[in-house]
Amino acid sequence: MEAEVKAFELQELWRRYKEGGDTSARERLVVAYSPLVKFVAGRTGARLPSHVDQADLISYGMIGLIEAMERFEPDRQIRFETFAMQRIRGAIIDELRSLDWVPRSVRARARAIERANASLEAKLGRAPNDDEMAESMEMDVDEFHGALLEIANSSILALDDLWTFADPEGGGGQISVLDTIRDPSAADPEAEAETTELKDRLADAIESLPERERLVIALYYYENLTLREIGEILGVTESRVSQLHTKAVLSLRSRFPG
Repeated sequence: MEAEVKAFELQELWRRYKEGGDTSARERLVVAYSPLVKFVAGRTGARLPSHVDQADLISYGMIGLIEAMERFEPDRQIRFETFAMQRIRGAIIDELRSLDWVPRSVRARARAIERANASLEAKLGRAPNDDEMAESMEMDVDEFHGALLEIANSSILALDDLWTFADPEGGGGQISVLDTIRDPSAADPEAEAETTELKDRLADAIESLPERERLVIALYYYENLTLREIGEILGVTESRVSQLHTKAVLSLRSRFPG
């Protein structure tokens, strides 16, 4: 009964806000959904370097919450929480990226690893292992692992990046592993077909990864486990999981140059 009362109250607040622009109702909605921002900020922060302030993430997320409230249409058959979570998360990531705190040398190293991975994969016909990657990069395995860790510590959810693809007939599109369902009102059958094709290609690319890297990707992006939790499952350190994750991401990105 309490849940029903709360749902009715929220429905009434949405009506007052959307139909009459009631600022009081808007403020109460912000308060009601603020725990959602804290939840998303917490999950996002668990994947970021320790120096990133949680309070800042919440502040960035509130911008996404307010934007989601402005765009949300209560009459549609979709929960606001579902609608808002991606926008909250997107606002956090957009703000972090705008700070551009990643050193150019780290970005350059990541691109070099992507190129080396693509070259070796074409040559070997399979995903290269760490020894092969290290030799190609003219470094020892420990240095290669260190490079992966440095990239991991300065990356913001690399698989959220949009990857561009093109086909021989001149078409193309963009996709991310965490691609979400499009707004039904903006559906484009041709674009949907292209996205489906690219999802299949991405699934094949993930399937071709070495077993441990594939497992890390599955646990991290589909099961929403933290690096520490994955480490406990695999029986390795959090740093080693971070290395495996970064190597897998760079391997996948090398197949979808943007």
